[in-house]
Amino acid sequence: MAKRKKEECKSIPGWLVSFSDLMSLLLTFFILLYAMSTVDITKAMKFISYFQGEDPKFVPDQSAIMPPIVPFSTDVVLKIKKRIKKLLPISSYQIVATKEYALIRMFDDVFFEPNSYKLTTKAKKALNEIAETLKIIQKDLKQKKIKLKIAGHTSESTPDKKIKGVNDSWDLSIKRATTVAEYLIFKGIDPSLIAVTGYGDTRPLYKWKHPMLQRRNSRVELYIMVDAERKQKQKR
Repeated sequence: MAKRKKEECKSIPGWLVSFSDLMSLLLTFFILLYAMSTVDITKAMKFISYFQGEDPKFVPDQSAIMPPIVPFSTDVVLKIKKRIKKLLPISSYQIVATKEYALIRMFDDVFFEPNSYKLTTKAKKALNEIAETLKIIQKDLKQKKIKLKIAGHTSESTPDKKIKGVNDSWDLSIKRATTVAEYLIFKGIDPSLIAVTGYGDTRPLYKWKHPMLQRRNSRVELYIMVDAERKQKQKR
């Protein structure tokens, strides 16, 4: 009796064919939705006119869509992120845009030397770019003025007592925020637009006791906003 040949490949289960057909249909559906969402109105109207004879009843008007207005804080965030993303690791900073302000959060691990309030080389390069961006933004605002609030924060695990010239965590947070402010002033930012404050370890980002999260509580935050007082004076 002849031996039965072994199957070289196992046949695929029947449900897999139906499933692949479903995925293909879904993909086709989403491509269709995308295509419909990006229709050029002018071209579509011209195409329809082909079915109305040589003398169409209407000629589509050319229309232009105004570009969207980018909010102040979003514009600031995009410009600064573009400048510093190549200088710093992504884990060393956070950039947030709200209706009231743009926030740059700078973590001490990268921006300050260990057990010190002295800026690192990377921090200076990043602050150079931030200062240049702020100058450009100030020119764009013309009569309005930007306002900067620089806030220092520490964590419960910050070894403030081992740092020379530092009394406590609050003192360290003030000194680090002041260092950032002084460097921005050195780079040409108007000191009258800058306010500095320190919160010590009273406003942590993370309350878990994990060492990595505790280190990220040590940070300096730079708030960038339009001076509300100046805006009110202009309205009067």
